[in-house]
Amino acid sequence: MSNLVTGTNNDLIEQLSEQLHSREKKNLFRRRLTLESPQHAHVSIAGREYLAFCSNDYLGLAAHPELIAAACEGARRYGIGAGASHLISGHSSAHHALEQALARFTGLPRALLFSTGYMANAGAVTALMGRGDAIFCDKLNHASLNDAVLLSRAKFSRYSRGPHLDLAALERQLAASHARRKLVLTDAVFSMDGHIAPAARLLELCEKYNAWLMLDDAHGFGVLGSQGRGTMAHFNIRSPRIIYMATLGKAAGVSGAFVAAQPEIIEALIQHARSYIYTTAAPPLLAHTLLKSLELIEEEEWRREKLVQLAAALKRELQSLRWRLLPSATPIQPLIIGENDQAVRISEALSASGILVPAIRPPTVPRGTARLRISLSASHTMEDVARLGEALRELDRSV
Repeated sequence: MSNLVTGTNNDLIEQLSEQLHSREKKNLFRRRLTLESPQHAHVSIAGREYLAFCSNDYLGLAAHPELIAAACEGARRYGIGAGASHLISGHSSAHHALEQALARFTGLPRALLFSTGYMANAGAVTALMGRGDAIFCDKLNHASLNDAVLLSRAKFSRYSRGPHLDLAALERQLAASHARRKLVLTDAVFSMDGHIAPAARLLELCEKYNAWLMLDDAHGFGVLGSQGRGTMAHFNIRSPRIIYMATLGKAAGVSGAFVAAQPEIIEALIQHARSYIYTTAAPPLLAHTLLKSLELIEEEEWRREKLVQLAAALKRELQSLRWRLLPSATPIQPLIIGENDQAVRISEALSASGILVPAIRPPTVPRGTARLRISLSASHTMEDVARLGEALRELDRSV
């Protein structure tokens, strides 16, 4: 028996080794960076300083002194760990206050905190949808949404097998569906393209065909709309059919996520969302910190104005390149390179010159569309953008 087990283990190790080697040969192998500094436009890695265009800290709040002070105050008031799940004894008054603040901020009746965006999507979709239901998804949806659909066991339909955001195909599918419940599930801002989903039109289709609309606004919350209230505010839409999810570790600068919706939806999640029920609550000090973050998001419009200015400057800097910058009105500015090996070479060359821009490759993006994902932050300066532009123009001439 022991020999059999040992042999099986060796087979597994060999298979994994072959898979990893194959990934490396295809330029799909991922490696982690280890930061030695706070998240910022300028970071330190292995004792070297880099100009970074690779974080989702869009408003530059991740190391904001007022958030650091709020975290310290939260730790003194609430301790460090929550100690239990929300439904046992881990639901703090800090969590409760943040949920109420998020509901007010988004204009929806109730909000529910989750530890991560992945858990929020998994919990919401699986709690609300199941066998006999149908979920309609854009082909570029985030992996967490796709995984959530598979876990739900509802019928999984993509309405964009061809063109991205094919609303005519979605309408045909909704009209033909006789499912018990129908849910249109989409990124509000697509994380690798920077496209904003046509949420108003999606809502019209949901109202016409008696479907729900779930918006994953991970990359729109804090950035889009009046006072950073997100994609719903950007399109000026409100509806009881909307289930709204956003993360709190990107523009908000801290950690976690939330779902906001009608009271019955939120209560159903409390009762049935397994990723909410069966996990320890996030540290209450983070919720306390996020209350301060919400204040800054709402009050400091200059951060969003600066992002617009930086994006315009970047487009001017890169307009002469042979590589194509996708149209995007968000801080996500993807530069399409095409082949994996060239995208990796350009990213590595930028790193050698002290600039961090990640190469994004399949399966995260479609084959043949490997890219540099340039992420802008309000903590960047115009000089930072000019430096990136100069480096890319030099590589355009030499690569």
